[in-house]
Amino acid sequence: MSKEAVFTMKLEPELRDAFMAEAQTLDRPASQVVRELMREFIARQQESRAYDAFVAEKVAIAREEITAGLEYSNDEVEARFAARREAARRAIGQQRS
Repeated sequence: MSKEAVFTMKLEPELRDAFMAEAQTLDRPASQVVRELMREFIARQQESRAYDAFVAEKVAIAREEITAGLEYSNDEVEARFAARREAARRAIGQQRS
C-alpha cells in the first residue's frame, strides 16, 4: 500500500504522549498502530451494518408472515418445543439402554 495521504488530527498533549509511549513499548511506529486501529474500526462498523441489515430482513420476513396469518401464539410455540424436548429425551434414553 503506497503512502499517499497524510492524516492530521488534533489531540490533547497527554493523549498523544501516552499513545506514543505505548506504541514505543511495542516497538511499532505510531502510524502503524493508528492504521491498525482504523482497520479494526472499519471492520466493526461494517459488521454492525451487516447485522442491522440481517435483523431488518428477519423483521420484514416476520411481518410478512404475520400479515399472511402464519404466526403462532406463545402457547403454541411452547407446546411444540416441549414436545420436541420430550422426544429428544426419549431418544437419548433409548440410546443409553
